[in-house]
Amino acid sequence: MPTILSGIKPTGQLTLGNYIGALSRFKEYQDEGEVYIFIADLHALTLPIESKVLKENSIDIACFYLASGLDPEKSAIFLQSHVSEHAELNAIMQNYLYMGELRRMTQFKEKSLSMKDEAIGLGLFAYPVLMASDILLYQSDEVPVGEDQRQHVELTRDLVTRFNHRYGEILRMPKAVTPKTGARIMSLSDPSKKMSKSDPEGDIFLKDPMNIVRKKIMSAVTDCGSEVTLDPIGKPGIANLLNIYAALSHISQEEAAKVFGGYRYGDFKKAVAEKVVEVLEPFQNEYLRIKESKEYIGVLKSGEEKARRKARKTLTKVQKAVGLLTF
Repeated sequence: MPTILSGIKPTGQLTLGNYIGALSRFKEYQDEGEVYIFIADLHALTLPIESKVLKENSIDIACFYLASGLDPEKSAIFLQSHVSEHAELNAIMQNYLYMGELRRMTQFKEKSLSMKDEAIGLGLFAYPVLMASDILLYQSDEVPVGEDQRQHVELTRDLVTRFNHRYGEILRMPKAVTPKTGARIMSLSDPSKKMSKSDPEGDIFLKDPMNIVRKKIMSAVTDCGSEVTLDPIGKPGIANLLNIYAALSHISQEEAAKVFGGYRYGDFKKAVAEKVVEVLEPFQNEYLRIKESKEYIGVLKSGEEKARRKARKTLTKVQKAVGLLTF
């Protein structure tokens, strides 16, 4: 039975892309292996964020996890910052990854491009070290990630090879897992960009009222012509809407294109909007119920205990391997 680990960073409001790419799939993992799902609040500190916003976003993600169908009896759901072993393993592993490797990380280059050197925190540069520690702490076999995070998992695999070559078979080799359908949901206002928490017009936020959800989809950028066909290059806007419909309907994009053969753009958008509302409305209602009841507090506490038991075993194993005294 594989160990599966994933997490979401509480920076900005979560979008439909987060739901399709991550939240909607988490409950499926529970029947496939030993599951650890965390809120990556330490990662959120790598760029400036208001303390109040971080707290509110962390609570939201905990509620979204539960609303998505995650069962705390089957999964460990916890805050990264509440399991101190993440930071402790990070302090060790930062000595086994090198500046040249970290400097080549695409995400670091993109995020630091518009920043002055004196404004770039060490945490942003060393982000992949903490991510590697997250993965390795639970001896993860599978790490569900978006395409933008695959490079970090590959770096983690390099770290495992390097560390095990020196100390023996201490760490397990993880692999990145990216879903084929819905892996990358694009902005409704600019289908060349990923839906990414920062475009009020192009992003469908999970807390948006349903009338706003419908309005955003009806206003989505489409393409020349009027025929609904699956053509990611020639018709990226239509392809993105087909991808959304396919992911929420659990069918392939090709099957979705057949469903809408002969549809005009307006009718097609209405159908996509209704499918999104059909899925998001009950999800949002459950999120609100969980948040009001505060049941997420007990879930996070019990998840912390489960996570710590596994994390402490790995940390102790690593400490002994490198020569740190343990009693």
